[in-house]
Amino acid sequence: MPTENPQPLWQPDSERIARARITRFQAWAAEHHGAPADGGYAALHRWSVDELDTFWKALTEWFDVRFSSPYARVLGDRSMPGAQWFPGATLNYAEHALRAAGSRADEPALLYVDETHEVRPVTWAELRRQVGSLAAELRALGVRPGDRVSGYLPNIPQAVVALLATAAVGAVWTSCAPDFGARSVLDRFQQVEPVVLFTVDGYRYGGKEHDRRDVVAELRGELPTLRAVVHIPLLGTDAPEGALEWSALTSADVEPVFEEVPFEHPLWVLYSSGTTGLPKAIVQSQGGILVEHLKQLGLHCDLGPEDRFFWYTSTGWMMWNFLVSGLLTGTTIVLYDGSPGYPDTGAQWRVAERTGATLYGTSAAYVMACRKAGVHPSRDFDLSRVQCVATTGSPLPPDGFQWLHDEVRDDLWIASVSGGTDVCSCFAGAVPTLPVHIGELQAPSLGTDLQSWDPSGRPLVDEVGELVVTNPMPSMPIHFWNDPDGSRYHDSYFDMYPGVWRHGDWITLTSRGSVVIHGRSDSTLNRQGVRMGSADIYEAVERLPEIKESLVVGIEQPDGGYWMPLFVHLIPGAVLDDDLLDRIKRTIREQLSPRHVPDEVIEVPGVPHTLTGKRIEVPVKRLLQGTPLEKAVNPGSIDDLDLLRFYEDLACKRA
Repeated sequence: MPTENPQPLWQPDSERIARARITRFQAWAAEHHGAPADGGYAALHRWSVDELDTFWKALTEWFDVRFSSPYARVLGDRSMPGAQWFPGATLNYAEHALRAAGSRADEPALLYVDETHEVRPVTWAELRRQVGSLAAELRALGVRPGDRVSGYLPNIPQAVVALLATAAVGAVWTSCAPDFGARSVLDRFQQVEPVVLFTVDGYRYGGKEHDRRDVVAELRGELPTLRAVVHIPLLGTDAPEGALEWSALTSADVEPVFEEVPFEHPLWVLYSSGTTGLPKAIVQSQGGILVEHLKQLGLHCDLGPEDRFFWYTSTGWMMWNFLVSGLLTGTTIVLYDGSPGYPDTGAQWRVAERTGATLYGTSAAYVMACRKAGVHPSRDFDLSRVQCVATTGSPLPPDGFQWLHDEVRDDLWIASVSGGTDVCSCFAGAVPTLPVHIGELQAPSLGTDLQSWDPSGRPLVDEVGELVVTNPMPSMPIHFWNDPDGSRYHDSYFDMYPGVWRHGDWITLTSRGSVVIHGRSDSTLNRQGVRMGSADIYEAVERLPEIKESLVVGIEQPDGGYWMPLFVHLIPGAVLDDDLLDRIKRTIREQLSPRHVPDEVIEVPGVPHTLTGKRIEVPVKRLLQGTPLEKAVNPGSIDDLDLLRFYEDLACKRA
C-alpha cells in the first residue's frame, strides 16, 4: 500500500474541530488527568492506550457515569481473556439511557418510521413511563436479576422499551428479528433459556404483511423455560391463548426502579454467525457497554442532545443495540422498520430527510446499490441536517466514498467504521477532527490498541495483516453462555496469539494512522450487515432429499458487491432443475433469512474436507478470490485435493 499522503476527500474546518466534543474532552483530560494538550487525535489516542486506566477513569468522569457503589480501581486484572473492569462498582445501564427525561421530558427520545414513512415521536417522558410500567410488571412475573428476557421483534419502539425495562430489572436481554425462521431463533434462544418472550404477530416488509403467528407458536412450544409470552399486535390480531397484551403491561404511570448491579453484570446476549456449529452466545456487561458506547457515540460519533441518530438495522444485528445506546448521550434515535429499498431504492434517504437525521448510518452495500440505481440523494431529498453518513457491515469501496461526496454534499463527513458483534462496538472508524481519505477508516478508536500482525505476531505498517487488539476493551465479552471453562471464548479470539485478541479481519494500518479493512479472514457470511454462519445454511439445505452435501462462501468483490454462491453435491440420479433450485431458495428464505438466499446455486462433483471431516470454506473462498491453489490451502490437510481443482477452474472462468 502506498505511504504517500494523497489529498483528503474531506477535511473538517477549524470551527468544526473546535466545537467537536472530542476536542473539548482532550482539553479537559489534559487539565485534569495529564492527557496531551497538543498533537491532536494521534497524541490523544496514544495516551488512551498507554494510560488505559487513566483514560477510562477520565471518560467516566467526563460523561458523569453514576456509580451507586464506588470502584476500587479501574482495571483489577488486565489479562485477556478475563480482564476485570471497575471492580466493586455498581450501576444501571437503563438509568443512564433515560437520564434526559429529567431535563427534556416533552422532546422526542424516539422517532418511529414504518414503510408509510410517517414519523411518529415518543417523548422522553413517555419512554420513561412505559419502561417503569413494564419493569414493574416483569418483577411481578418473577423476573429477577440474571434471568433472560427475549424479543422476536422488528425495529419498533416496543423493542426499545422491552430492552430498557429488562436492563432496569437487572435481567439479560436478547433478540432476533422476525424475518429469522424458527430454527434460527431456537438455535439462539434455546441456549439462554428465556423466561419471557416478547413477540409480534407479524411484520411489514417490502409492501407486504408477513404473518409470524405459526413461528411464534413453534417458539412457545420449544422454549419450555418461558413463564410469560407478551403479544404485540403489529398486524392487529388478537393475542393467542395464554399470552399477555403489551398494552396491559405498559399502561401504568410508574417511576422506573433501577436495579443497581455490578459493573460486570450481564446486559444482553448477542449471537455470532455460527460458522462451525451453534451461534456463539456472546454476553456483554452493563458497565462495559455503558462506558464503551458513551465513548463511541459521545466522542467518536460526536452525538449530543441536539442530534438525531438514524442507523438502518434490525434487532438481529448489533447495530440495533448500538443505535439504542444513542439514548445515553441524550440523542433522539430514529427507528425504521421496513425494507431498505421500499417503495424505491431511495427509501433510507427519505427517512433521513423526514426525521432530520444528523448522523445517518447504513451499509456499504446500500450505498453501492444507490450508486448503481442512479439515486441522487441531494437532488431528490433535503439532507441539509445530515452532518455525517456512516457505513459498516462491509468495507465501503473507494467508489462509495466518491459517490457520497459527489451525490450528498462535498463537505460531508463520511465515516466508514469497523468493529464486531463480539465487542458491540468499533475498533476503528469515525473521528470528527480528522480528514477522510478515500477507501480508508479515519483511525483506531480511543482506548483500543489496534494493530496489524503477521502470522508470527510482528506488527505491520502499510502491509496487510490480521486485525488484533493488544489491550482489553470494557465491552469485550464477559463470557459466552454455556461455556463454563471459557474454552470456546478462548479459542474464538486468543488461539492464534495468546493473550491478544485476533478478530478475523484482514487490515492495513497506514503510516498516516488510518485503517483499511480488506474483509474477513474467516468464513462468516455477511449480507447487508446481517451475519450468518454457513452451518445454518447447511442445516436447512441438506434437509432436501436430493442434496448430499453443500458448501457456501461469501466473497467481497472489488466493486463493493458481495457474491454468495452455494455449491451442492447431489445424490446419484438427482438433477439441479428449476424445481430443485426454487426449493433450495425457498427453504433458505423461509427457514433462515431472505437476505441469505444465494446469488448462484452451482452443482459440484463433491465438497472438500479437512482430514478430520470439516468442510474447507476459507480455502475455497481464497481460490475464488484468485489465490493460487498452492497458497490457498495446505495440500496435506485435504481429504481429496482433486475436488479443489473444480473450484480453481471456476475461479479462472469467472476471472
